[in-house]
Order: sequence, then structure tokens, then C-alpha cells
Amino acid sequence: MYFRKPQSGDYPAQFETYVKVVPEGDLNELLCSQEEEILASFRSCGEELSMFRYQEDKWSVKEVLGHIMDTERIMSYRLLCASRGDKTSLPRHQDIYVSLTNFDRRPLVDLIEEYRTVRAATRSLVRGLTEEELNRSGVIIQDKTTAAALVYFILGHAAHHLHVFRERYLSHLSKF
Repeated sequence: MYFRKPQSGDYPAQFETYVKVVPEGDLNELLCSQEEEILASFRSCGEELSMFRYQEDKWSVKEVLGHIMDTERIMSYRLLCASRGDKTSLPRHQDIYVSLTNFDRRPLVDLIEEYRTVRAATRSLVRGLTEEELNRSGVIIQDKTTAAALVYFILGHAAHHLHVFRERYLSHLSKF
């Protein structure tokens, strides 16, 4: 489904970094093509390099993928709420999830399969939404956000971490 790119005012200001990097287009096609990019990128490092951190205090490869999944789950729930017209104020998403989870104990292949499942659920939700539902809004803290803006956030957040992964992880891993 093609849906216009959300404009400033359709989402909280802190979403701007993520929304601006996503091109306007068919939401399902954007979700599918990005999924393939993410899968190819994370598969390319393999289990033996999945514990790599480009600096001591940075996330491992597995933790980056885990963070992408956790954020997509949270934002998909918010997308569901907004698309159904739920105006309950939702809390701000924090990055504490990675520090409270041990993604490193799990095989990379399991995390990749879990990511496929998470993205499939997101695609399924988005595919079932009407234009009217994508235009509905919800509330995060005190900021209005449309359901469509949440789809663009999901795409932009994953794109951001994919870019960092390619620049800071894959560039170092290629030396091994």
C-alpha cells in the first residue's frame, strides 16, 4: 500500500531522525526490501564474528539485531494502538532492553529467525491497515503520532542501525 510520507506534526520531533531517511513509497514493499537487506547483512558476519563489538562499550552484533527487534515490537504495538484509535498515552521507549537481555547467549541463526518472525508480524499488521487507520493517531507521552508515522519510524530506526552496522561492524569484520 502506497502511503504518503508523514509530515512534521504527524509525529514527535524525536522521530525526525528516523522518518527523514525513509523514502516515500509502498509500505509493504519498503518493509520487505529492508528485511532482505537486514537478513543479508547479519548473515554475512556469521556466528564466529557475531560477538564482535567495534569498541568495548558498544553492542555486539547480536545485541544490535536484538535492539532492532525489540524496538520494532514496541513500535508495532504502538502502531496497533494508534491505528485502532486508542488515545492512551504510551511511555517513551528506552534503550534499557539490551542491557537487561542477554542476546549474546543465543545463536545468531536463532536471532535472525526471530527477526524474520518479528518483521513478518509487522508486515502482516501493516498490510491489513486501511488508509483511514494509517491516518489515525495515538499518543506517546504527550505527542500525537499517526499510525503511518510509526511505520516510517520502524523503517527509519532499522535503517539507522543497518547503516551503523555496515559502517562500524562490517567494515571492521572484513579485516578478519
